[in-house]
Amino acid sequence: MTNEPYDLRKVLAELKTHPGQYHATDVAVDPNAELSGVYRYIGAGGTVERPTQAGPAMMFNHVKGFAGTRVLTGLMASRQRVGLMFHHDAHTLGQFLNDAVDHPVPPVMVDDAPAHEVVHRATDSDFDIRKLVAAPTNTPEDAGPYITVGVVLGSNKAKTMSDVTIHRMVLEDKDKLGIYIMPGGRHIGAFAKEYEAANEPMPVTINIGLDPAITIGCTFEPPTTPLGYNELGVAGAIRQEAVGLTPALTVDENAIARSEFTLEGYIMPNERIQEDINTHTGKAMPEFPGYDGDANPALQVIKVTAVTHREQPIMQSVIGPSEEHVSMAGIPTEASILELTNRAIPGKVLNVYNPPAGGGKLMTIMQIHKEDAADEGIQRQAALLAFSAFKELKTVILVDEDVDIFDMNDVMWTVNTRFQADQDLLVLPGMRNHPLDPSERPAYDPKSIRTRGMSSKLVIDGTVPFDMKDQFVRAKFMDVPDWQKYLQ
Repeated sequence: MTNEPYDLRKVLAELKTHPGQYHATDVAVDPNAELSGVYRYIGAGGTVERPTQAGPAMMFNHVKGFAGTRVLTGLMASRQRVGLMFHHDAHTLGQFLNDAVDHPVPPVMVDDAPAHEVVHRATDSDFDIRKLVAAPTNTPEDAGPYITVGVVLGSNKAKTMSDVTIHRMVLEDKDKLGIYIMPGGRHIGAFAKEYEAANEPMPVTINIGLDPAITIGCTFEPPTTPLGYNELGVAGAIRQEAVGLTPALTVDENAIARSEFTLEGYIMPNERIQEDINTHTGKAMPEFPGYDGDANPALQVIKVTAVTHREQPIMQSVIGPSEEHVSMAGIPTEASILELTNRAIPGKVLNVYNPPAGGGKLMTIMQIHKEDAADEGIQRQAALLAFSAFKELKTVILVDEDVDIFDMNDVMWTVNTRFQADQDLLVLPGMRNHPLDPSERPAYDPKSIRTRGMSSKLVIDGTVPFDMKDQFVRAKFMDVPDWQKYLQ
């Protein structure tokens, strides 16, 4: 492989050496719903409408209306593929990312900036982001074309802290984006509030088409990465190579030097826009729980000042409810839960998995190690620790160390054979959760849901009581180390 720094193109070159992980097509496709509709069948997975499946990352070489631009989707829509791209065992990615958070490699300024090979400025007479940026729509009812995997890079007013986060951003006009910044927890939102209080526009860059180490690394949230922690250091640690930054051309902010596309602009103070102003469908786009998000009546506005890109650029997109979201949101959450429990109850939580059924955020499966009778109950303590730190978790399933947490049949087996609902089911009403869960409505549960975004939470304790372990021993089969010879 090339000695060039890591970027999306280097990752794709490596991925092509693994059969079945990458597919390119020259068949023309419409970015308006058709592209996502095609990939839904080929490899979206996650909570996408059935039928769907796990499949290869897919490059669409001929996108109608965008000559010279390719669109990539599904790059991270497989945990196994993420493991290949990170050169690490897919089963222990949570711990791998946890180590990366603890030993970040900070970004550095570089001279070589392929992201600036082609420059379009808002002062150009024909400037129109809707014609420059091949952002697909997921469904025919979307509020518009969305940038779904754009890494927003911004700093506080004093330029003492920088941060990167991913937000849904809809193309509203020729130089205007609507950006949804979820209240609480996002550092870009905290910086934007600071600028808005001063009635000043906040300079940002939106970086699209990146090494997945950046994309996944930047999805960490507090308390794992507190205000002032720049998540680009996580990507640096994953690659053992600092992420390169370069000054933006039209705003006082940095851009990721090897991104495929960069949009430069300002988050405008005290300006809001209706998300579906161009469609009036009442819908935004499909979100990770598998349902259409409601169109927000008052998105913050980004005024775009420039679009830069590489020669023959790759526009990267994500289907909202796909397995790709599970990788982006779920693996960092696993890492964060491991970090928290390792500090509070070291050695008791062996591994964590946030499965597609919860979109990477709503559900976690925790593998528990009970060493002696004094550990009984520690499993429920672990569940409470996870809930206390990550309000978006709704369901925690606790299993013993002989259960494969990545096999839902094995997880459900333990629920069916090591669980009694009157003893091992814990319901915690009236707690905060993710606002995109459509069941979190007062009309659905008026007793415990007072406002949207509240939820009852569930713990399913499928661990065997320590003093009964000898009654729950799985059938023992012969170890046959050379079993694969029988398949030759």
